[in-house]
Formats: sequence, structure tokens, C-alpha cells
Amino acid sequence: MNITIGVSLKAYLGYRDTLRWASDVAEIARSRSNSSIELFVLPAFPALVAVRDILTGSGVAVGSQDIAPDDAGNQTGEVTGAMLADVGCHYAEVGHAERRRHFGETEQVVAAKTAAALRHRLVPVICLGEPTRLDIDAAVEESVRQLRHALGGVQPVTPGGRIVVAYEPHWAIGPAEPAPDEHIVAVVAGLRRAASQLAPGSSVIYGGSAGPGLLSRLAGGVDGLFLGRFAHDPKAFATVLDEAIAIQLKTVPS
Repeated sequence: MNITIGVSLKAYLGYRDTLRWASDVAEIARSRSNSSIELFVLPAFPALVAVRDILTGSGVAVGSQDIAPDDAGNQTGEVTGAMLADVGCHYAEVGHAERRRHFGETEQVVAAKTAAALRHRLVPVICLGEPTRLDIDAAVEESVRQLRHALGGVQPVTPGGRIVVAYEPHWAIGPAEPAPDEHIVAVVAGLRRAASQLAPGSSVIYGGSAGPGLLSRLAGGVDGLFLGRFAHDPKAFATVLDEAIAIQLKTVPS
């Protein structure tokens, strides 16, 4: 099985600290090269090109934390998918709970940004999850509904138009601990079923206070992790990567 590990730096690090972090991560990734592990990082916009250059040859791809819904025009302050593709991005995050809450992004906006990413051959990292804690069946229903809505304008997804679904229940973003293991595995299973129909070949990963130790506990129950503040220490990133490698070794036939 392939494992996907993504990291969003949000706005926690300054420019120089971002470059130092990227240098450390590049060294870590090169020392643990594994073609079955997909790695990507999402720095702030001003650092995208410099981080891309630092990570070249490390096996770690770069992406953006946001994308404009339109391709050009009077979009003051926005960054279009065309420009992101031009500077070497491979991913674009859409629909994070903080964007929905703080910037009023509606599901229509999330769908438009998802379509924009796919138009420019970027992999949209579609963040979704229930706003308040629900039982497992209700959480699956709500998360699948959000996924269908996000992809509503691009159905069917064109061949090769892969997506990454980041299941991030809003109530688990920020606390010291992630959602319960059994809750994560059950909701991801439901999202996997839906994603396999809507965009074959896609991955469903978990985010929301995700950090070292979680991937080992969820082995096989998720396709990877979307890391935030717990991976801003490169040593923690290395620990999670080592967990992914250990899982891969266990699944390779002897």
C-alpha cells in the first residue's frame, strides 16, 4: 500500500525558519527514500519557490495552502492555479476548517477551488469533516456529502485527475489529542468507498491533531496523515516517516 504524508506549515513559521525547516526535511527524506511513500509540504505563498528548490531531488513535493477559484482577472490578493502550476506546485489545499470558519468559505467556494486545481493538473487536498462531534454513522454521512459537493462540478473526475481527501473533523483540530482511533478508521472507510467511485486512485488521509504514534495505531485504516503543528519540529516529521516505512516493510511480501 502507498502511504501519503502531507504537512501544512500554516502561518506558524517565518520565511527564514521555513527555509531551515525545509532543509532539515529534505535531508530527512533523502536519508529515508521510499517510492511507496508520497510526501508533500504546503508552505506559505512567499516561500513556495525557495522551498521547491530546497526540496528538489528529495522526493518531497510542494503545494499551496490555498488556490483562487478563478483562473485570471481582478482577483486582488489571490493566487491562481495557473501560477501555482508554473512555479512547480503539485498540490493545492482547499476547504480547510479554518478557511471555512475565518474567511467564510462556503461549500460552493470549496467546489470552485477544487475544480480550479484539477483544471491545472494540481492534486486538490480536499479538507472536510463534521463541524461538531457526531456519532460514526452521522459523521460518515456528513463527510461523504461534503466530498460529493466538493466534486460536484467536476464529475466525473478526468482520468489522472487524482485527489487527496483529508478527513479533519473540526472538533479535533487544535486539541492535544486526535479523534478516537475507531472513529477515524470508520469515517475514512466510508470516504474511501465514496472516493473510489468519484475519483479512482485517490487517497484518504487523516488530519486534526495528528502527530507521531498515530499512523502506527491506524496502520491500514488510513492512507496516511495530514500533519500540522506536530510536524513543525523536523524530528517529529522524521518519526512519522519512520512509522510509514515500518508499516510498508510489514506489508511487503517476504
